[in-house]
Amino acid sequence: MKVRSPLFLLLLMLSGCSWDSTEYSQPPASPQSTAPYFDVKEGKYDPPVDLYTVGSVNPNLNFIKGESLEHNVHTAWAEKRLGIRIRYLWTISGTSETYANKLRLELAKGNMPDIVTTRDAAIIQELIDSGQFMEVGDLFEQHASEVWKKAVAEDASAWNPFMRGAHRYAIPIMDYEYNSDPLLWVRQDWLDKLHLKAPQTLDELEQVMDAFVNRDPDGNGIKDTYGLSVGFRNGPSTWMGDSSWVFGAYGTVPEQWNRRSDGTLEYGSIQPGARKAVHLMKQWVQRGYLSADSAWLDEEGAANQFISGKAGIIAGPYWMRGWPLSSLTNSDAEAHIRAIAIPSGPGGLTMRRGALPVNGAILINKQMKHPEIFFTYQNYLFDSYATSTGEFAHGLAEGYDWSMAGGQPSAQSSALPLGGIRVASYTLTFDGARIPSGVIREIPKDIAPVLLGQKEASRKEQFTGPPTATMKRDGELLKKLEQKSFIKIIFADSPLEEFDEFVHKWNTYGGLTETMEVNAWDRSSR
Repeated sequence: MKVRSPLFLLLLMLSGCSWDSTEYSQPPASPQSTAPYFDVKEGKYDPPVDLYTVGSVNPNLNFIKGESLEHNVHTAWAEKRLGIRIRYLWTISGTSETYANKLRLELAKGNMPDIVTTRDAAIIQELIDSGQFMEVGDLFEQHASEVWKKAVAEDASAWNPFMRGAHRYAIPIMDYEYNSDPLLWVRQDWLDKLHLKAPQTLDELEQVMDAFVNRDPDGNGIKDTYGLSVGFRNGPSTWMGDSSWVFGAYGTVPEQWNRRSDGTLEYGSIQPGARKAVHLMKQWVQRGYLSADSAWLDEEGAANQFISGKAGIIAGPYWMRGWPLSSLTNSDAEAHIRAIAIPSGPGGLTMRRGALPVNGAILINKQMKHPEIFFTYQNYLFDSYATSTGEFAHGLAEGYDWSMAGGQPSAQSSALPLGGIRVASYTLTFDGARIPSGVIREIPKDIAPVLLGQKEASRKEQFTGPPTATMKRDGELLKKLEQKSFIKIIFADSPLEEFDEFVHKWNTYGGLTETMEVNAWDRSSR
């Protein structure tokens, strides 16, 4: 859990920034002075009502000409079908960090919309602690549909990060189970060319990586390829370019709290298994299996290394084949990418980061007079889109994410504008609505056995509560210490002994206290 600098420092920093944003002059909360009328027969508000929010225009969003996050096929649908006009106080282009910083700036002004949704765990906590948002537990029980309630109930820990005492201050945005748990994507055409089999152990993996580096798999006569693409800029546990499974081969999952055999919780990055994993990855860099630049690559940077044909293996979620890996197969007809299981370590051990089925949170402004408006919107998505029934049986918008071909519904990219437009990204919760167990419908049949065949390898974060006092005070320092230490050992010249120094400092600078707090929370939450 990240801890931020004091707000006045943030404001000072932002004063020199130029925000690439669009802002509007609407009031920060819905102006309805009387209760809106919902026509039960028509299933919509009449006259239409306004629902104010804010949004991030990230690089992965695409729009047809004339549309934007503020005005698109989904916002038009919401007004026509539900009588809800989705209004944006502002939108901002950039990364998730850019959006989070903009939220902090507006939070300091008290300029919050009706609804705020974000994936950023740290900013969610700051928004809750600001006191500007409602307790939502009673609202959820009163207004959420049964489908939505059952979806949240599938994960008993979903509400935990957003609790303050017995009260709930944000609604979890549910995600699919195993949605970002990594498996390995490998260049099968390289394996075939070099007469190699897919690796099942770390030893076999090293043999394959050595061949990918030294036996010219791309046939250009130049030694310019790597065995494995890793993004370490944001740590080893990432959603693309992940390396948590390397640590898992030695019995620990980094950057999270894992349960020991005695039932207590321990931090994965300081365990003896992490030392062995760091040592192994250092050897891989020295042998050229990993690029030294991996230290500074983020998730998309790691993916770009792979899809540019410079690496033969990358770890990431099951949906990577659609994006971004399809850009490689679309541009290179000979490229064949295959999903394989995570290789085992010494003694046959296999572990990987297991994703919790929660992808952010929804916060409701205390000034919002009629929060039931939002529930009307989200209930419809859960009841129709999450269940793939009614008008959303094939997708959110015909001609955008699906079309009719030969008298049958199809999501073939060749028949859709821009290769298909992910309308779910336009929704207030980024993915429309998801039921965790619904992932079974989404995983391609050839990938499902690979991913679900290693369900026991997925180890989820065991600390799901709000930040402890030490996390708030020292969490950022401990995170930076860990990241700097790992990068220096793996990618630079620091000796392996520096890992032991890192563990000592981590414990001294607050880690021991944090461990006690985490375990106290764990005992109290059982």
